Amino acid sequence: MADLLAPLAPFNLLPGVAPAPTFSLTALATERGVATGDGKPLRFVAPGGSTLAYEERAWLHGEVETRPDNWHDAYNALVWLAFPQAKAALNRKHYLTMTTRRASACKGRGRLRDALTQFDECGLVVASTDMSLWDGIRAHRWREVFAGRRAEVKMKMRFFVFGHASMDSLRASFVGLTAKALCMGVDDTWFDRDADAQRADVDTWLAEQFDDAGESFSRAFQPIPLLGIPGVTPENENPAYYDDTRQFRPKRLQCDPEVRQAAAAPQGVEESPGPIEQDAG
Repeated sequence: MADLLAPLAPFNLLPGVAPAPTFSLTALATERGVATGDGKPLRFVAPGGSTLAYEERAWLHGEVETRPDNWHDAYNALVWLAFPQAKAALNRKHYLTMTTRRASACKGRGRLRDALTQFDECGLVVASTDMSLWDGIRAHRWREVFAGRRAEVKMKMRFFVFGHASMDSLRASFVGLTAKALCMGVDDTWFDRDADAQRADVDTWLAEQFDDAGESFSRAFQPIPLLGIPGVTPENENPAYYDDTRQFRPKRLQCDPEVRQAAAAPQGVEESPGPIEQDAG
């Protein structure tokens, strides 16, 4: 079974029965020099004691609220340790977008912050040396790519879960568990690098994506059913597994809405691969 949580392995703080305490996580963050978006040393603290929002408290004080004995928050902390540049960039983008909107008297969080939160909760980075595989995923040719080209996927792609809600859900996975993916193109030699170097590259690349993100950021997201990734579950060894439209829905037809409706009607299936995700905590 493929280990989608492998990037967390160096920290080895989740024994399977309870999340690690905040003081242990903070010690690791200090040891690794992890900082929030404003460059402040990162500390994991219990909720309460502040009226600031999560992103503000992290930016202004370096404090990340982490509920004790809570897997969701523990995974969030471990993502900070595994992908520190990306999480700092995410915090920076949230805070700067928040303050800009307030200064402009804009109401609500806005599309960009919603997209950033969605990726923070359910994000996935796909590193690939063969963009034709990614094109097949983007076209929802699930069986063709994950079954028919399975050996190529295992050789030419790596999947890095970034979303801490997705990590939490993988402890008791369910049909329809879906991540929002971005693809990082790499060359053939990249897979010769060790796991830590690959993780660091993903971290740097993802931080750049967050820093450059605009209002249309979510348009780049590609839903990927996590249980469809080769090796994640024994059931997907059978090519027929990918015929289950509860998870592997066909690509929405890009044409006139009336034509699309008429074309989709006989199949009786939904048009988009709507994900089943965890909400932000």
